[in-house]
Amino acid sequence: MRRGLAAAALAIVAALALPASGSANDDLVLGIADQKADTYLDPRVHELELRHARIGVSWNVLEVGYERKRLDRWLATLQQQGITPLVAFQHSALDRRDLPSPEEFAQEFRALRERHPQVTQFAVWNEANHCGQPTCNRPELVAAYWRKLSLSCRECTILAADILDLDNMSRWILDFREYTNENYRGDLREPSHWGLHNYVDANRFTTIGTRRMRAHTRGEIWLTEVGGIVSRNNRSDLRLPEGPSHAARATEWLLDELVPLTSRIKRLYIYHWQIDERGGSWDSGLITPAGRERPAYRVLEDYVERRREGGGGEGPD
Repeated sequence: MRRGLAAAALAIVAALALPASGSANDDLVLGIADQKADTYLDPRVHELELRHARIGVSWNVLEVGYERKRLDRWLATLQQQGITPLVAFQHSALDRRDLPSPEEFAQEFRALRERHPQVTQFAVWNEANHCGQPTCNRPELVAAYWRKLSLSCRECTILAADILDLDNMSRWILDFREYTNENYRGDLREPSHWGLHNYVDANRFTTIGTRRMRAHTRGEIWLTEVGGIVSRNNRSDLRLPEGPSHAARATEWLLDELVPLTSRIKRLYIYHWQIDERGGSWDSGLITPAGRERPAYRVLEDYVERRREGGGGEGPD
């Protein structure tokens, strides 16, 4: 798994220093990452033209009763509202340490596709390089998942993984790609889509992680979950700034500095619309628990208006 890493690392160092390759992003597709079906009934979602949505579910979601019902309702609401879903898989709610074989995962995936054939966009694993996920040290297994799911649905868009912009992202992606290059041939040798959660860049006002993703991968990059943090109490050792004013500045940085880094960034899903409940462990919502618009909402609203005036709009699904 380490053959060729030295040469790849040298190429990446060079690529990180390069200027952005195309930065207009006129075809950037905007969406919202929010698990609650009622979110998409809010008329403000449509005023902001957020016609794409993302949800994270267990890899065996159909076996988890409450989660299956939530997903069914979420997808039904999106279909009613004309919003395109993206479903991201992650550890099971039944046992977060349990990792399926590629064959088991593919079987669950096909069952989900049979139940919801309208869903054609998936991310293989949510924050696969985060060590709160059992895939943290298993990039080769996630690569095998990606291949199995891709073969199970040729007409689907299958993101290789959602990567969090942590220090280990470089090695994780290199190992994933080396495994695919050594073991797969033909049209499934390289993923054509990747997901990135660049929370660190957005909230620390840096560009390091986003540039690394640009350098390490090929194909489209979707920012499938990112937002300015209002409050956070999830026991993480990673320190990030917080507050409504900070969240607005982070959203500005995301839209004006990170998205233009490369024209390969084709999607942006803001996380999230509104916190699930008062006192939750994470709040990066555009809307307060009481339903009021936060400063970050105004930043996004202004961005959407500028795109309208400039003639920018959504690309194809």
